[in-house]
Amino acid sequence: MSSPPPRPTRSWRTVVGWTAAVVACGACCAGPLLGASGGLAALFAVAAIWVPALAGLAVAAPLVGYLVHRRRRAAARRAAQRPVDLGVPDVRRG
Repeated sequence: MSSPPPRPTRSWRTVVGWTAAVVACGACCAGPLLGASGGLAALFAVAAIWVPALAGLAVAAPLVGYLVHRRRRAAARRAAQRPVDLGVPDVRRG
């Protein structure tokens, strides 16, 4: 049985370099990531408040549309069946 291949060694410069890169990335990206997650949390909080209102609107809008439609049809049936004077001068009268 042969021994496993030797593990490649890393110099201390490589380890320190990667550690510094990870720390710098965390320091640079933490603010925008926290800001984005805070903005999403605020958006979700506002949405939780508005969902019942939007549900009510979704129920009320078709009902209001139906009522307006019904009133307009009834008003059209009650309209006068006589000619309407539009106020346009008659060119035949002189």
